[in-house]
Amino acid sequence: MLNKYGYVRVASGVPKLEVSDCEYNSIEIVRMIKEAYDKGVQIINFPELCITGYTCGDLFNNDNLLDSALDGLERVVLGTKDLEIISIVGMPLEVDSQLFNVGVVIYKGGILGIVPKVSIPNYSEFYEKRWFSGGKNLISNKIKLFGREVLIGNDLLFRNVLDKYNVFGIEICEDLWIPNAPSVRLCQNGANVIFNLSASNEIVGKYEYRRDLVRMASAKNVCGYVYTSAGCNESSSDLVFSGHSIISENGNILLENKRFDLDSNMIVMDIDVKRMVNDRRVNKSYIDRDMLGNYRVVDFELMDRDIDIIREYSKYPFVPFNNDKRVSRCKEIITIQAMGLAKRLKHINTQKTVIGISGGLDSTLAFLVIMEAYKILGIDNKNIIAITMPGFGTTNRTYNNACELVRRSGATLREIGIKDSCIQHFKDIGHDMNKHDVTYENVQARERTQILMDVANKEGGIVIGTGDLSELVLGWCTYNGDHMSMYAVNVSIPKTLVRYLVEYVGGINDNIKDIIKDILDTPVSPELLPPSKNDKILQVTEDNIGPYMLHDYFIYHFLRCGEDIEKIYYLAKRTFKDEYSDEEIKKWLLVFLKRFFSQQFKRNCLPDGPKVGSISVSPRGDLRMPSDGSVCEWVKKLERNI
Repeated sequence: MLNKYGYVRVASGVPKLEVSDCEYNSIEIVRMIKEAYDKGVQIINFPELCITGYTCGDLFNNDNLLDSALDGLERVVLGTKDLEIISIVGMPLEVDSQLFNVGVVIYKGGILGIVPKVSIPNYSEFYEKRWFSGGKNLISNKIKLFGREVLIGNDLLFRNVLDKYNVFGIEICEDLWIPNAPSVRLCQNGANVIFNLSASNEIVGKYEYRRDLVRMASAKNVCGYVYTSAGCNESSSDLVFSGHSIISENGNILLENKRFDLDSNMIVMDIDVKRMVNDRRVNKSYIDRDMLGNYRVVDFELMDRDIDIIREYSKYPFVPFNNDKRVSRCKEIITIQAMGLAKRLKHINTQKTVIGISGGLDSTLAFLVIMEAYKILGIDNKNIIAITMPGFGTTNRTYNNACELVRRSGATLREIGIKDSCIQHFKDIGHDMNKHDVTYENVQARERTQILMDVANKEGGIVIGTGDLSELVLGWCTYNGDHMSMYAVNVSIPKTLVRYLVEYVGGINDNIKDIIKDILDTPVSPELLPPSKNDKILQVTEDNIGPYMLHDYFIYHFLRCGEDIEKIYYLAKRTFKDEYSDEEIKKWLLVFLKRFFSQQFKRNCLPDGPKVGSISVSPRGDLRMPSDGSVCEWVKKLERNI
């Protein structure tokens, strides 16, 4: 199941150890490997020099310790020979009459390869050159160990022949901290995950720096990064170690442990290597031929484990879960939207904007963005011409909210009803106005757009579009109706994020806070069909096209991550198991696919608008696809695998 969907389950293990007691340490390492295997782990990483302990000092020059380290390594090799798991342990190893600080890759009773530390620190509290040589001084590229020939060097990549996405490399502690880290070349040459065996002591401020270093290494290399540092059972003669473990993926910290634990501890996580392969494929700047080298590839066969992933995904991938981060993100987004509009107004030398205001979320957000742009440019809000255009489906609630929002904001409110003009148009085209079909709805949408465009011409201003990303992906807009504007500020804002942006701006503006609250409580609707007798909205968008929570999830995993449709369905079932049945998820995923492919013609002629997140459907930017592309392969695969 892990390999099938492109995951590798990794662990970072910090063993409780006794400095220079290799027997004790190796027994504990074997115990932890068995525990990791029971948790479905495929690859486990341990700290630097974990078989001996990092703080042995001049004991590293003693033959007794070095022999004990070899005995400890053999104990680990033999103790895990029946387990379908790869283990990476650290130890001192004598090669070519030199002593190297190495990471040893162990699998099913054998050693796949040995990687020496390249950069040997010899400054401040570090004194490693007293004992160790750097990897560049290595003469041999293979050695005999336990009666077998074993590859050794900094040019090793490890590849699972049963899973083309599972390719990993190794660097050790200081190697990460140097400008030209080995991980850069390892990833350029095919590694998708880097394992770092480390022994990083704690001083004030180092935790945050180390954390950012690991996170950014995974970001710039577009890789998974598993960092495992020596624990606090190391000697505290001069230094204190915390056993910091981090599992990071492409710039995101997936999991880290609680530091300063005197007992053994382990963290386990699934890394989505297939997604990173997609990101690399999309990023044409990723591969640099100058970085390519003659790397030796060590093949192994690691069977897939028939277990579900443990990785959890957010139901709202566009909305930060943490409140402080969400507020910060909202502030940044509003600023980007407003600055894009401010530049456009400045360039065309106008202070007038025209917007259709409905009392719904999208038009409210666009209106708030215009006000922020005016604040940047020092323009009076009276230059915002907000037009409410009551139609056959307009309710008193949305009408009153729209009008009150405009009045309290000091903008210019105009009311232009569209009923009479639409009735005349129905007569002109021979449509029965009692037939509430798509023509009935689109006549109203296009009438509103015509009014906005003509008022903008009359006032010397521009029409600001209100449609959001989710609507554009699904094609839930009227071609040359609400689909069209002169500048569209919401084009890369997904529907699930619109709500939080409106809530954020409303929360910092006491004058409109109560209006914003009621707008947030109003069902999402285009209000093109008549309401109920008691003025309730009957035309609820999500009843027709499905929940935006699901669609935004599909949008993120399909467009941002480029994921296989079967994988998206699998993840959605796990993520929304408490909200929707498998049948409902399948139903709306099929709706998403069919609408996304069939509605590209609308996206191919979108007006300008600022990209604010990782996804845009602008034909001039992120999304170039044919209007006539067939969805059949996606639908067939989804239905075939359900």
